[in-house]
Amino acid sequence: MPGGVKTDADIKQNIRFTTLKVRLYPSPEQAELFEKTFGCCRYVWNQMLADQERFYIETGAFFIPTPAKYKTGAPFLKEVDNQALIQEHNKLTQAFRVFFKDPEHFGHPRFKRKKDDRDSFTACNHVFASGDTIYATKDGVRMTKAGIVRAKFSRRPQAWWKLKRITVEKTRTGKYFCSILYEYTEKERIPVIPSEKTTVGLKYSMRHFYVDSSGSMADPPRWLRQSQEKLAGLQQRLVRMQPGSRNYQETVQKYRLLHEHIANQRRDYIHKESSRIANDWDAVCVRADDLNELNRLTDKGNVFDSGFGMFRECLRYKLARQGKRLLAIERGFPSTRTCSHCGAVMPEEIPLKRLTWTCLHCNTVLEREVNAAVNIKAEGLSEYFKSQRGTV
Repeated sequence: MPGGVKTDADIKQNIRFTTLKVRLYPSPEQAELFEKTFGCCRYVWNQMLADQERFYIETGAFFIPTPAKYKTGAPFLKEVDNQALIQEHNKLTQAFRVFFKDPEHFGHPRFKRKKDDRDSFTACNHVFASGDTIYATKDGVRMTKAGIVRAKFSRRPQAWWKLKRITVEKTRTGKYFCSILYEYTEKERIPVIPSEKTTVGLKYSMRHFYVDSSGSMADPPRWLRQSQEKLAGLQQRLVRMQPGSRNYQETVQKYRLLHEHIANQRRDYIHKESSRIANDWDAVCVRADDLNELNRLTDKGNVFDSGFGMFRECLRYKLARQGKRLLAIERGFPSTRTCSHCGAVMPEEIPLKRLTWTCLHCNTVLEREVNAAVNIKAEGLSEYFKSQRGTV
């Protein structure tokens, strides 16, 4: 365009995806249909996998039959949504694709068992002249075969979002949820350039949740620790009960509900805290720590209980939505034993029990975790500006 002026039409449009998870409240008839669909999906998966293995042994070629092959011998497959069966074929094909590409990290697809596998099915939306096959209503979700299933939305989709597919799942506590995948386009966001004042460094803390470079500490309640006595009591009761009895099943349900409640509390805190940080700062610096290694360093095993890995992932995508960055430095960087005042590096590792240490070069008394967070911030900004100079 003359003069180098860009219009809105010239600005690049990016395709984005977002998922809304809603609670479903199906009627008894709809719940029965969901149970049939779960079972049919497992049946089709196992039949396709068995036929694929037999065909490979007999011919040496790879081939997966489609679900349509089994409907004559199993007429009950016609009672459920055909899209759910087609998606099982797509999932099995994808499972073999990643297995052949990297067999060391992706195992061979296995048969599904009802007691081990999660009850779920996926169905894609198709747009016809008469309308969409799947769509959200004011107080529900319209599905093929099931009709409108009553649902509770935590937030509503935008009018221009396109519904692509849904995944219905049943938790071990008997609750139904629906994950609705939407597609939409948005203008490419202008990257936000971080600065010293608008950047924060975060250090994972075993005593706290994290410590930032300004010295602030996040102390979420330890939900699992607070519930340990109750969990231990339920476990003791389960040991004394006869498996399969009515009291045993009721206690198992209480046990599952308690774990579900703890997971929901943890997830709620992580989303709120990551949203706050993403809104307040232009960049966040973290160290790419291996959580498995960190968990081995402590006998309390609270690394995975805290959900710090999920917290980092939430920070990443919430910052990216605003054109901001999560700057992850190498996990081998000695953030703890480096003095943030003079830059000297201690020759030996500092024990975890030591909360403060004194630099041998400048005699500065440093708080272990705050000092590490400051160094992580400095290293993250240094690596970012080096990369930017290299691209110019």
